[in-house]
Amino acid sequence: MEGRRLRPPDPAKAPDGYKRTGCSDSGATFKAIDIKEASILPGAIQCPPGTDLMIDVSISYGGGKSSGIPTNTVCGRNLSSDHPGDAGAGGGQLVKGDCVTSQAKEVACGGSGAQKVLGLVKTKSECPSGTTDPIELTMAIGRPYDVICTDG
Repeated sequence: MEGRRLRPPDPAKAPDGYKRTGCSDSGATFKAIDIKEASILPGAIQCPPGTDLMIDVSISYGGGKSSGIPTNTVCGRNLSSDHPGDAGAGGGQLVKGDCVTSQAKEVACGGSGAQKVLGLVKTKSECPSGTTDPIELTMAIGRPYDVICTDG
């Protein structure tokens, strides 16, 4: 699926009915830029920078479309000019160059109270120079960082 384009969800299969299509299809809305093995641990999947959306793919046995065994996560990049996953845009996965509030909530840079992310590390001692306000997070199994280094 990597390099393939996907159409928006099929209303008959909402909310997770994305349909794979060819790269030249005019109805495609985003391109798969990477495909990762799924994880049951929240925050364990790390998509490449610039990922605008992440879609969990599951295999269902039976009638439930909203449940199933996670198999893959598709990391997607919008084909439109809207890219919330770009550093500083306020969406996607948290990456260096994004901005957060003092409560570690990602926001678009330039807003009041926005602190620039200088690094995502395991311990405060690993923060780069210029860090004035490291935010220590509650430990989460699978997340590759526990501290957000910011310029406060």
